[in-house]
Amino acid sequence: MTPPHGRLLLIPAPLEQVPDPRPWLCEPDRRLAGSLARYYVETPKTARTWLKALPTELPLQALQLRALPPVDAQVDWNDWLAPLAAGENVGLLSDAGCPGVADPGARLVAAAHDAGIEVQPLIGPSSLLLAIMASGLNGQRFAFQGYLPVDRGERQQAIERLARRSAAESETVMLIETPYRNQAMADSLLEVLPPASRLCIAIDLTGASESVRSRPVAAWRRAPPSLPRKLPAVFLFQC
Repeated sequence: MTPPHGRLLLIPAPLEQVPDPRPWLCEPDRRLAGSLARYYVETPKTARTWLKALPTELPLQALQLRALPPVDAQVDWNDWLAPLAAGENVGLLSDAGCPGVADPGARLVAAAHDAGIEVQPLIGPSSLLLAIMASGLNGQRFAFQGYLPVDRGERQQAIERLARRSAAESETVMLIETPYRNQAMADSLLEVLPPASRLCIAIDLTGASESVRSRPVAAWRRAPPSLPRKLPAVFLFQC
């Protein structure tokens, strides 16, 4: 008799280092996430930190951790899904936040759906949703645009395009950047966006240095921000 498929469990990770798992997973999800023997992860070293904090039912050294492939790699997903096809539950764990949301794992999730495998998302933190909640901007219509071009001119052109779309659609635009380029992103946004636009900068959400500030671009220009180079940030604007 063919065993039923296992489930692919999407396990959120903390946005920052925490010693106690309770603030980021509810108890039923914590027990479920910690009951597994196999995890597909973004970075094994980071995953071990979070799994130790759960804690897991099996010793860490007995767990099977497999790093997700690069986003442009050719992958035989049947190989990855074989344990699930045999009836085993497997966890998908990113380095921070929710798997597949500004984090890798979406291709594995899509392959699981195509194979008829149940996908179960667990409840946990997402920097994007926390930022839109705290921004005061339009939470009914928003678009996550991820990273913009590194080149200053190309980045400004992208901001101009997104600003026109925001004004036309009454849409909040959400962006992220590599922390050491936070200041360059903020400078470009203040240079390009219309003065009446609202810009929110959310830094180190759930962390010790958390800061969420939302104000018109004209006000930001009078008191420009000085952003940290090592803390994650989410940028949101509405024109």
